[in-house]
Amino acid sequence: MSGNVVRSVWKLAWPAVLLRLIDGLHSVVDHILVGQFVGHEGNAAVGAAWLLFLVVMLLLVSLFQGMVVLASRYSGMQDRANLSDVVYQTLITTVYLIIFFIAPVGYFAAPYLLQLVNIRPEVEADALPYLRIMFTCSAPLFLNLLVTSAFQASGDAKTPLLLGVLTTTINIILSATLITGLGPFPALGTPGAALATALAPTVSIIIAFTLVYRGKTIIQRPPVYRLTPQWPVIKSIARIGGPTGVQAILLNLAGVIVFRKIGALEHSAAAQAAFTICYTQIFSLVTWASFGLRVASATLMGQNLGAGDASRGRRSVYVAAGMGMLWGMVLGVVFWFFPEPLLWLFDAADEPVVGFGVSLLRFSAVSGMFLAAGLALTGGLQGAGETKIPMYIAFVSQIVIMLGLLQIFDWLDVLTANHIWFAVMTSHICRWFITQIVFTFGAWEKGLAQLRRTEEGEAAATRMEGNRL
Repeated sequence: MSGNVVRSVWKLAWPAVLLRLIDGLHSVVDHILVGQFVGHEGNAAVGAAWLLFLVVMLLLVSLFQGMVVLASRYSGMQDRANLSDVVYQTLITTVYLIIFFIAPVGYFAAPYLLQLVNIRPEVEADALPYLRIMFTCSAPLFLNLLVTSAFQASGDAKTPLLLGVLTTTINIILSATLITGLGPFPALGTPGAALATALAPTVSIIIAFTLVYRGKTIIQRPPVYRLTPQWPVIKSIARIGGPTGVQAILLNLAGVIVFRKIGALEHSAAAQAAFTICYTQIFSLVTWASFGLRVASATLMGQNLGAGDASRGRRSVYVAAGMGMLWGMVLGVVFWFFPEPLLWLFDAADEPVVGFGVSLLRFSAVSGMFLAAGLALTGGLQGAGETKIPMYIAFVSQIVIMLGLLQIFDWLDVLTANHIWFAVMTSHICRWFITQIVFTFGAWEKGLAQLRRTEEGEAAATRMEGNRL
């Protein structure tokens, strides 16, 4: 790894950020269509179901994060064989988890999960089929996330971007057809949105696997297609990615509790719809870009560590954090001064939805800067193999601080929507502040030598196992 740091960050970050924004575009279109053809109860239903689905989805994303750390490290070492093996082992494990755990358990658990978010019966009627479809039909969605993460970790940011454009285009076409009932198709409403989201990545997955099989990518096909995972490799992936999964689950469980708190307010359906529209959709312009910067930070840190240049990895992460804060500031100006036109896109033009939405967007205008910078720094920690510290930070910021504030307001019997928005903003600021301190003072460097020793031991065990086979 060499050359100008800003150029290197930009080269990897812009396709990753653009990919996340493109991926998020289909969700925005879904909510616009649902708002127009179902109503704000439909927006609340999709928001509730998606929050619950994310909790389970992030179990697999934690594996993908472990894969990214190891694959980017091998990419920095220019070790294609081990890079490809890590990806293949993650793929096998993902398929087994989808078939034997996520699909069957999710289908039967869906009604009980919806009880956690305190939604009204008319909202649950739309949320239940959406959630069941997502659990049983989302194998293409999971595999698309895996392939995208693998390509980016290998240093190839453009291929996933092109596949992302294709997936989003198909998704928007399917959504417009199935939600509204174009042509011979019936108007399915929220179930149509779920089917479009779950099935749209199918074509991109086929193309990606074909590219790997034909040797057109850095990732190589395995020399032997074994159907049983190599447990030393999976153990290494899980050890690194596990804390990231716990961190993500904590964040989304906190989101579920926030949604439940909103459900206890007066005009709860309108408040939940405003939260879904503003926080999970409009604010996604910040979050999806931030996730892209986190991926870029993790990949660059891993590659630079693999190449033996930790100081360059540190500088790359600071550049990515600066880009994130600048992006959050630009969007914050839009959120603060133009909230009504943004809400109008989702057919949220009447009170009390508009009142809830305007106040939330103005709180989000402040928190977006800190979230974007904090996630870039988190990516740097994760790319260095330090995944436990971000988990602890997530627990403190989301559980202790955010939910603690909500509980205090509840005890004082003063809880309003603005108090909830304030607690969310405060958690973002605290998360950035703590992560900045941890990264600046180099706590991640202390565990780096131990991580390398552990990886070398597990790699040796894997080679011995392969020789026996």
